[in-house]
Amino acid sequence: MYIAPSLLAANFLKLEEEIRAVSEAGADLLHIDVMDGYFVPNFTFGPCVLEKISSVSSVPLDVHLMVKDVSKFVELFLPLKPKFLSFHIEAEAHPIRLCEYLRTQGIHPAITLNPHTPISSLEHLIEFVDMVLLMSVNPGFGGQKFLPLVCDKIKELRALIERKNAKVFIEVDGGVSGLNAADLEGAGADILVAGSYIFSSKDYRAAISSLKLEF
Repeated sequence: MYIAPSLLAANFLKLEEEIRAVSEAGADLLHIDVMDGYFVPNFTFGPCVLEKISSVSSVPLDVHLMVKDVSKFVELFLPLKPKFLSFHIEAEAHPIRLCEYLRTQGIHPAITLNPHTPISSLEHLIEFVDMVLLMSVNPGFGGQKFLPLVCDKIKELRALIERKNAKVFIEVDGGVSGLNAADLEGAGADILVAGSYIFSSKDYRAAISSLKLEF
């Protein structure tokens, strides 16, 4: 299991310190939520902030675009060379073309599904992506309650990946904690995004280890 601490839950007044702390505590990715105030009712990180993030940690960036104008934001964040760049299927009219473009830029393309969006929407897309991010809360705000329905979606997605013989990571974001990590792994998840669970803990290493099911 790979763990991606969500910086949305970090203390922004001590962001550099927080990034260094989770990096040293065993983070595999740094999850960055980019919000535009249109696709979701909130604003977050811009490219100038992310540029500084990449300068203080060698942990790869996992950029999640929660935006309406996907192509515009892709161009803004391409120079940062994140490992994964995910965009919402609900916001992009030409996902295959965008995935192919991201590959030409050396970035792993990923598609995000809101809780209500069916796995069947990926039937003809799964072979074009390297990761699918399943939202287990309604996107836009941190600290929300986990929606158990995502466990069935993970199983359905894993079956689709195996049927298509695709090589795709399954990432889950929203309300992830030590209470549901084992269930998510059992359903077939590969990467867990956790914000409040990690950054509200007194021991980041212990919190990350508990999500990796390392005791």
